[in-house]
Amino acid sequence: MTVRRCIPFPDRRLRTAADPVDQITDEIRAIWNDMIDTMEAMPGVGLAAPQIGVMLRLAVVDGSAERGRAVRLANPEILDASSDMRAHEEASPNLPGVSARLERPARVAVRYLDENGVINRRDFEGLEATSVQHQIDHLNGRMYFDNLSRAKRDILLRKARKMAQARPS
Repeated sequence: MTVRRCIPFPDRRLRTAADPVDQITDEIRAIWNDMIDTMEAMPGVGLAAPQIGVMLRLAVVDGSAERGRAVRLANPEILDASSDMRAHEEASPNLPGVSARLERPARVAVRYLDENGVINRRDFEGLEATSVQHQIDHLNGRMYFDNLSRAKRDILLRKARKMAQARPS
């Protein structure tokens, strides 16, 4: 297992929809394991494969307090979302140093292919609901700041560029 490098925004792959996974293989399981190692090293509560340059519809989510309970998802899709919303400060290792407070549905029902190749349906709530929605955005070529108003998005991206220029190479 390996901690992988998160590709930096504005890499084109972060704006490209990922390809569906046809079947769960040992290679897919190895990618998931690397994704979990990468997520834990950040530390974060989720990661989508395009964030590490793998253009497949794979994601991992672990919002548990004790950690080590990552859910592995292939081809996740939201079936239902609650009308009540939850606010959370979201960020991405692909655009370090900036974040934004977003509101997303507090609960979502998701269908996905699990590590055994079985189609599952699971209800996520709270932090894990936020994370799974954030990861599905990545799989669709979207980033969290795409959910902001144009003015807020422009301010956030300007701040990120300034921070990147100030970092030593």
